[in-house]
Amino acid sequence: MATAPSAATPATTSPRTRVSPLAIFLTFLLVGATSFGGGVIAYLRDALVRNKQWFDDVEFLEMTSISNTLPGLNATNMAILAGDRLAGWLGAAAALIGMCLPAFLFMVGAGIVYAEHHARPLAAAALRGVAAAATGLIAATWYKIGKKSLRGFYDAFFVMAAILGINYFKWGVPITLLAVGAVAIFTYRPHTEPEKPAQEQEEWIRSLH
Repeated sequence: MATAPSAATPATTSPRTRVSPLAIFLTFLLVGATSFGGGVIAYLRDALVRNKQWFDDVEFLEMTSISNTLPGLNATNMAILAGDRLAGWLGAAAALIGMCLPAFLFMVGAGIVYAEHHARPLAAAALRGVAAAATGLIAATWYKIGKKSLRGFYDAFFVMAAILGINYFKWGVPITLLAVGAVAIFTYRPHTEPEKPAQEQEEWIRSLH
């Protein structure tokens, strides 16, 4: 029978090496220019975790969770969070501009082309193919992250509760996050025991021998 997790162990992280705003801009510019099909989370993970190794999967999952709970696009939220962690507000600005610039230019061109050719069968088939590829990319990314981040019954339970809340019960995302998040925070809260007087502690230690 699974038991609720006990005291949380504080994570210890080594000081992060600051990255130049130019390197951040170029990295996010490449992601923004090549993340076709909407599976931008998969491209971001490959760039930030696997290639640059600026973050690990746990940090990436934390930023993804924050990005999903805040208003706005996940990709831009992720860019701001990652850039700020790497180089402060300059890094956040560089990441945001790099992430959004290719999409702005491409979407202006795509909008012009779509307005003239959207009714053609080839264009419709291309859109369906891109949507399927994006779904596969997102699923593969969450599988990789989940293998390293989900540890035990309670993690899986909260994931399933969120999925059921949104897809089965048709709750809104904010309501689901508030409900599931509140229970998760309560479950994983730190458990502290009152300190015993020094004499009682010594007697307790002696009783063990």
